[in-house]
Amino acid sequence: MTAMKMEYTRIRALREDHDLTQEKVGQAINVPQRTYAYYESGQRMIPPQVLCALAKFYHVSVDYLLELTDDPVPKW
Repeated sequence: MTAMKMEYTRIRALREDHDLTQEKVGQAINVPQRTYAYYESGQRMIPPQVLCALAKFYHVSVDYLLELTDDPVPKW
């Protein structure tokens, strides 16, 4: 059985749109840069608490990060 690889293209796009490094985002959400790089490349699945931290950091919904919607505005 092979593991599915999920690419998180929106977290990379958001980071680049905000002119941030992986190190800066990692510090903001309290994960090491290497771990954040794995998330961004899809080599590791993003845990729910990290998805929530990213959504709060960028002021977007988790659904937007996961590409379940094209509307970045959170509904909370």
